[in-house]
Amino acid sequence: MSLSSVATADRFVDLAGLLESCEVDGFRADFVSWGHYRPAYWRNYWHSHSFHEVCLAFSGEGRFNSGTTEYAVQPGTVFLARPGDTHEIESSRAEPLGIAFWGFTFRPVSNVAGTGWWSGLTRADGPVVSQAVGGLASTVAALAAEAASPCSGYQAALAALGAALVVDTARAFALDDDLSVEPARSDSRDQVVVDAMQRLLLDNLARPITVRDVAAAVHLSERHTERLFRSVTGSSLMSTLRRLRLELAAQLLLDPSNSVTQVAHAAGYSDVRPFSTAFRRHYGTTPTVYRRTGGTTFGS
Repeated sequence: MSLSSVATADRFVDLAGLLESCEVDGFRADFVSWGHYRPAYWRNYWHSHSFHEVCLAFSGEGRFNSGTTEYAVQPGTVFLARPGDTHEIESSRAEPLGIAFWGFTFRPVSNVAGTGWWSGLTRADGPVVSQAVGGLASTVAALAAEAASPCSGYQAALAALGAALVVDTARAFALDDDLSVEPARSDSRDQVVVDAMQRLLLDNLARPITVRDVAAAVHLSERHTERLFRSVTGSSLMSTLRRLRLELAAQLLLDPSNSVTQVAHAAGYSDVRPFSTAFRRHYGTTPTVYRRTGGTTFGS
């Protein structure tokens, strides 16, 4: 989402009283200020805060003085005053500065080891100006939209967006080394895809389903789908489907209110005869005997 969405996010200020705190990754943020300045000349003289104050410029030009250093500000600049930092901000008269800003305290509520995204806030010697806007623009706009028209569920939505705002803010000022993580393992991604395949099978046990249907659902070729499923589970898609259908049938047979025909249909068989044959091959007994013995008779 572009910075233009921040320019129209003037309802950002309405978050006061709606979003007061959030927790993320062992840290708690208590929000103390929300603001939105449309482009006009303004100046905040030298001052400091007991909390983190963050500004995102969406138009115009200006300057941000932090300690003895002066920084130029332009659209897409994010700048930060950490607790105790003496700073001032001044808009350009010729190209007035427009910003959204927010302030929050930030403290650990559980043991947090090492460095990570949070280091952008906790490093006393970290950068105070950044062009790494990341998801900040879209998060600010989403928060403003939620504040403009609260409806059922707004508290959960705001808490999630508040956590995203804190993370995106810290990321903007974190060092590359702080943000570095081990890439996701390919086999983990494969497991996610296979899990989706298995859910599709389970959700459609009563319906005709083919490898083509599964492949289309996970956006892979039929060959790749079958090969991936087998490599992760050790079984083919269709043999797994048959097993799942028969396991469902075995459960349904224990309910005497279900006829064998109804069970066959629920397990994806259009006729009782092929169902009975498949059931006997898998369990070593017929559906009728399985029901009569309460599921205690099993074949090899």
